[in-house]
Amino acid sequence: MAWCTDDPAVLDDWLTIGPASQLIGTDATRPARRMLLGAELTVWRQPDGTACCVGPHGELPVQEHLGYLWVCCSGRPQRTLFRIPEFNEPRRRIVDCGGIGVATSGLRVIENFLDMGHFPYVHGGTLGQVPHTEVRPYQARIDPALDEIEATGCVFWQPRASASAGEGIEADYRYRVMQPFSAALYKSSPGHPGEQDVIVLMVQPLAEERVIAHVLLIYLEEVLSDAELIAFQHMIFGQDKPILESHRPRRLPLQGTLESHMRCDLTSTTYRRWLRSRALQFGVHPAGAA
Repeated sequence: MAWCTDDPAVLDDWLTIGPASQLIGTDATRPARRMLLGAELTVWRQPDGTACCVGPHGELPVQEHLGYLWVCCSGRPQRTLFRIPEFNEPRRRIVDCGGIGVATSGLRVIENFLDMGHFPYVHGGTLGQVPHTEVRPYQARIDPALDEIEATGCVFWQPRASASAGEGIEADYRYRVMQPFSAALYKSSPGHPGEQDVIVLMVQPLAEERVIAHVLLIYLEEVLSDAELIAFQHMIFGQDKPILESHRPRRLPLQGTLESHMRCDLTSTTYRRWLRSRALQFGVHPAGAA
């Protein structure tokens, strides 16, 4: 079984295949199986704890990062993996919310993650509330040194910004898009003025229109249990999932006038421009197609 794409923008990058913790207790005689880009991977740990992975064309380079396993399908990674320094801060809670399957392009999942405009309509009572629908002006740019997208100055009124929020706040947001299939959100942490929690979204593309979305919380949280934090994130993603799966086309258009944008979609338009600069084809709606 071969990869379902020959797009070097995807094959030469690092892609997650899920939490590293799921490999505990496996070995070469009882390997785990993972799906990525239409192919089945065989994954196990050596006696020294090193993770190993074999794909359709042989052994693949593997990294453990943020508690997840990452592989490069071509075997020739062209970039280093991004860094989230907060992950190593001792006072932070690290909560893996698990993976959720979504029948759409992984690029759609990332773009939805960047969209503040849908908060009052899809996440009413938590991340937004009518009539507080204004997306105030903010800044989005491509950092040439890191080749990442950064959106700053994002402010949105939220009646329940997180699972532990007791009242509505003006939530401060900052977004990063580190890879086509990985993004992070930094947002106001209730009970910790001036500090931010981090939510990392890592998309595992199974095929062009089928993915697993993994959510990792890097939180300053002393009250709620892991189960309560996970339940809140699953509620939010459960509201997004039917919207994502109803998009047509399922693949993300990067050219033409098939979809239009407004000023509040600045991060989305920057993301699409960034993807074009990488000549990405996987998960992209073909130019000129209906």
